[in-house]
Amino acid sequence: MAHSNLVNAKKAKNDEFYTQYIDIEKEISAYLEYDSNVFKGKTVLLPCDDPEWSNFTKYFAQNFERLGIKKLISTSYAINSKLYKGSYQITIFEKNAPQFDKSKASNNGKIFTLTHDKSGDGKIDVDDLEWDYLEGDGDFRSDEVEKLRDEADIIITNPPFSLFRDFLAWIVEAEKQFIIIGNMNAIKYKEVFPIIRDKKMWLGAGKNDGRNVWYQLPDEFENFHKEENGKKYAFVAGTIWFTNVDHGKRHRPLPLMTEADVIKFSTKEPFVKYDNFDAIDVSRVKNIPSDYNDVMGVPISFLSKHSPEQFEIIGLSMKDGFGLESHKFYDNYKEIRQDGSYTGSSGKKTNGNPMIAGKPKKGNYYIDEKGNCAYSLYDRLFIIPSKVKKQ
Repeated sequence: MAHSNLVNAKKAKNDEFYTQYIDIEKEISAYLEYDSNVFKGKTVLLPCDDPEWSNFTKYFAQNFERLGIKKLISTSYAINSKLYKGSYQITIFEKNAPQFDKSKASNNGKIFTLTHDKSGDGKIDVDDLEWDYLEGDGDFRSDEVEKLRDEADIIITNPPFSLFRDFLAWIVEAEKQFIIIGNMNAIKYKEVFPIIRDKKMWLGAGKNDGRNVWYQLPDEFENFHKEENGKKYAFVAGTIWFTNVDHGKRHRPLPLMTEADVIKFSTKEPFVKYDNFDAIDVSRVKNIPSDYNDVMGVPISFLSKHSPEQFEIIGLSMKDGFGLESHKFYDNYKEIRQDGSYTGSSGKKTNGNPMIAGKPKKGNYYIDEKGNCAYSLYDRLFIIPSKVKKQ
């Protein structure tokens, strides 16, 4: 029940799910291990944030000096732009501030900046954050926030999943470094995959296997999975980090067996070629053969283990091809159940999916008037060893 309500909230474009501090700390630590100066002298922008509650703001403000950050900027949406249920209460923090303006509290976003030791305690941290109201509601597409984007060197945030395509395009347009959170399904977006294929973006250093990630919810959210210390939490499936900032995991090759050993010890049968793509199917990442020098279709989860020195990503099994085109379509096929009954659907809906000739042991399949059969697999990434040059 709680999960379905979270899904409904997402459809209603309520994406206010607060990333936990420990998850941010783990992710950022991996970039620092690879390059301890990755943030040194940089202006870091945290848009799509709520600086009063955001753990992104807390983390980077608290570690401002250690990371050598030049300037930290954090912005939020106006209250009225993110209302889900109930009413948002203006915080005591805001009410007690000398710049408090009741007329702006609900309709204007906020901007927090950190550059120097404001408190005079000899260190720069969260206590030195300064804030004011933005002129507008804080939408990242506004001219006001766009200027902040252009000023920044690195953009880090958990943007609304419903606006992920627009947000990523907004960053890429400005050619900025970024570390952002998104849904695993975004890999397959036509606006996203070419950026991955062209090595302009990759997955972050975290686990990134698409499993459930816990998020803190706004106090007024009525459906949640657990409550601890007065805070509400819910898990969201398929959450991963996207970035163009380098990290060590990205250069760690997969330990693989030869094709002969994979067949001998794992699959017990040869690899099968697709019915509609010029590639063999490798259904499990661990079964990728180390000595196969042509195109292979692998699960989307491969991306979290991809090393560009080991493999090149050349396509995605979609209708648009994205680098490897389907040479067969199934418009004249009918979808059949295992009991032989017709589902009422044509094979047109499976065009672009990775297809295997024949009948599967379970699940529906497709058949044409001549009795030719084929069945569909999950989406595949198409890869080729990096040492092999494409013709």
